[in-house]
Amino acid sequence: MLNSFTMKKPGLLAPQFRKLHRLLVVLLILPCLIPRAAAQILSRVEVVLKTDADVKTGAERTEAWFPLLKNKRVALVANHTSLIGKTHLADSMISMKINLVKVFAPEHGFRGSADAGEHVSNGKDSRTGLPLISLYGNNKKPGAEQLADVDVLVFDIQDVGARFYTYISTMSYVMEACAEQGKEVIILDRPNPNGHYVDGPVLDPKFSSFVGLHPVPVVHGMTVGEYAQMVNGEGWLKGGIKCKLNVITCEGWNHRNYYQVDVAPSPNLRTMNAIYLYPSLCFFEGTKVSVGRGTEAPFEMIGYPGCSIGSYSFTPASGPGSKSPMYEGKVCTGFNLRPFGENFVRDTGRLYLFWLVSLIEQEKYNPAFFNDFFDKLAGTDQLRKQLLEKKTEDEIRALWQPDLEKFRAIRKKYLLYPD
Repeated sequence: MLNSFTMKKPGLLAPQFRKLHRLLVVLLILPCLIPRAAAQILSRVEVVLKTDADVKTGAERTEAWFPLLKNKRVALVANHTSLIGKTHLADSMISMKINLVKVFAPEHGFRGSADAGEHVSNGKDSRTGLPLISLYGNNKKPGAEQLADVDVLVFDIQDVGARFYTYISTMSYVMEACAEQGKEVIILDRPNPNGHYVDGPVLDPKFSSFVGLHPVPVVHGMTVGEYAQMVNGEGWLKGGIKCKLNVITCEGWNHRNYYQVDVAPSPNLRTMNAIYLYPSLCFFEGTKVSVGRGTEAPFEMIGYPGCSIGSYSFTPASGPGSKSPMYEGKVCTGFNLRPFGENFVRDTGRLYLFWLVSLIEQEKYNPAFFNDFFDKLAGTDQLRKQLLEKKTEDEIRALWQPDLEKFRAIRKKYLLYPD
């Protein structure tokens, strides 16, 4: 279990001090940034007073879903974030005499300790003795034989709202398998910490993969429950098949609320800063740039050996959650973005490209800056081509807008919470 997740609750400042606070934050982080980016930031600071909500997740609303499992054979799709308070959902279900017959685990495994992309084996959960089936690697979709002894499948995983975060792909494959086998799916919804905005290129179906199955933007602004309803309603499951779906909603949350997750949703998203920066920084996983895997703050820094801009340095090392990090043992130069995520990205609600634009420029627009993974992450080959064509961030963002408007119209049909 990951229990070292660090958070910093944003304080509620009086309105007359909020603008000054944001300005001071920006002034403090400017030395960390590329000069051109700093100028762009100063022109975009938004001062919005928000409050934290008293949230009750779908899992915590046991009165709404425990009765649905009476006399049913139940499977659970879950990981280390599937908690009611500090108790794992599997333990709660067993204590209530629910007939839990097996557990399916997504990327990073049931206890959440596996590296990104690491093979996760089938076996038994050491704490409960339940059969444990991996839904990562060659078995991304439950087979008919794996669902034969199941009546209903419960899905409960904390997501972070980015298309390339693979938990929603796992959910989609589970829905598809259950639709084919006539099994019900219950989604226990959780707030999306990046659920307050929609941004980025919309996926071209030609680039569909496990890091992006559906024609949605990088930041879709939906909870897993809302996303599941959209996948079902839009006929995005194989052959347009429909899943018998029941979403247990959250209480006390809307798309404009702050939401501080209690447990790191994956080994390399350890802070709220990283969660807010992730949609903008994950593109670098398809380049020569390290996002800080193998450091104390992954997805809060960027750099690589020999980078000619930026004054921050870090040296990746093997460790939990990053057993063979990029540039292991080599000094990387770049930028420390730790002050930037929670203090700025969250409040402006947009995906940032200026680091990509600036680093490809200093690399003299060399195509070798990118690897084969970049287009899958972007969901299109257009972003890579636009960067190599020396388009500005604003020019690229303008090209996203027609597809984003079409997506927003689709998204609106499936929202379960005020936007």
